[in-house]
Amino acid sequence: MNKIFFLVLINLTLFGCSSSKTENSSDLQIRISNVSEFNYDNIKVSTTGDMVDFGNLNSNSKSEYKVFDTAYRYAFIEFQINGETFTLQPIDYVGETPLENGKYAYEINVNIDNQRVMLELKNE
Repeated sequence: MNKIFFLVLINLTLFGCSSSKTENSSDLQIRISNVSEFNYDNIKVSTTGDMVDFGNLNSNSKSEYKVFDTAYRYAFIEFQINGETFTLQPIDYVGETPLENGKYAYEINVNIDNQRVMLELKNE
């Protein structure tokens, strides 16, 4: 009986430690969700000065998550469609509350006619 208890205790300890290391729930993670009909090239995002490169993203697809130190419900975003640059340029983050740690998506759409970039934050 003591052997079984000891084995159960070791398994709980080992599996408990390993699962907490694989989950990065303490990180602020953001990905890009392209909800437009266009492919985006050279996507760059900045929330507090450092530029994060998301690469290229096909229409109606999502990128991998990237870890951010600080982010807000909107960000500086720049990308190209067929060689033409589109930019969302926030003025500042005054009065904004930083996002809590967790997983989010910046859902990006674009209106080609007036070159307007639209961003919506999704909590995942």
